[in-house]
Amino acid sequence: MSEPLLNTLRCISATGLHRMAYWEWGARDNPRVLVCVHGLARQGRDFDRLARHLSRDYRVICPDVVGRGRSDWLKNPAAYQVPTYVADMVTLIARLDVEQVDWVGTSMGGLVGLALASLPDTPIRRLVLNDVGPSIEPAALQRIGSYLGQPLRFQTVEEGAAYLRTISAGFGPINDEDWLALSRPMFRPEGDQLKLHYDPAIAQAVAAVTPEIAKMAEQMLWAGYDSLRMPTLLLRGADSDLLSRATAEAMTRRGPRAELVEIAGAGHAPMFSDEAQIAVVEEFLKRA
Repeated sequence: MSEPLLNTLRCISATGLHRMAYWEWGARDNPRVLVCVHGLARQGRDFDRLARHLSRDYRVICPDVVGRGRSDWLKNPAAYQVPTYVADMVTLIARLDVEQVDWVGTSMGGLVGLALASLPDTPIRRLVLNDVGPSIEPAALQRIGSYLGQPLRFQTVEEGAAYLRTISAGFGPINDEDWLALSRPMFRPEGDQLKLHYDPAIAQAVAAVTPEIAKMAEQMLWAGYDSLRMPTLLLRGADSDLLSRATAEAMTRRGPRAELVEIAGAGHAPMFSDEAQIAVVEEFLKRA
């Protein structure tokens, strides 16, 4: 399959019903399902290269988390939180009608996976956390907050892609053709211009996180991580400012004792932009 199918389903939160879009690769009758969930201000087409490769063995599902991509925006920005996203993913897995899934989560998508994986009777069989852990460096949150939700408009995709390069150096070296392909789904039309695909109000939820809230969330995430028992792969951009080396090493000693692989030349977060990164994930998922 060279291009994915676009599907939607209805989910529910405290703000009412909302529609979540998801991209589907591979055979629908394949019982082996891989769910790939993107980062805070990204969308499901981030995984095109990984999904295209793995769809030979998996039914690969790449949702646009609510507020992003082709999914609805929430009426109440306060609901842009991990519990909302976890509830949506439970609904999604029920739609897929499978008992188990493997999970690849980049940044926020990794936190959603961690939260779901820590629940009793979780459907997650194997977990890949891409450049994220229970402890998040405050400097990285400040960096992300500096551009999140800005009311930007662009005349062309090329102009928008050039802007995204300025805030996405951590993705690692990506050639111009691949960068343009990665960037196209990041925009939606508004009149004769383009704007970023996500709800700017997501920034309000991020800005509302006080040091006290962040500390409590970190304690809860570590408790959840320590409860995990499924095989876990931790990818870390060697230059990441979000996942420190100390946190990554602690994750190899605690909970599921994650297998750690560092990606040279990348910061936050590696984007599966070369065959070597894809091979690491594929080899891990194929283990018995």
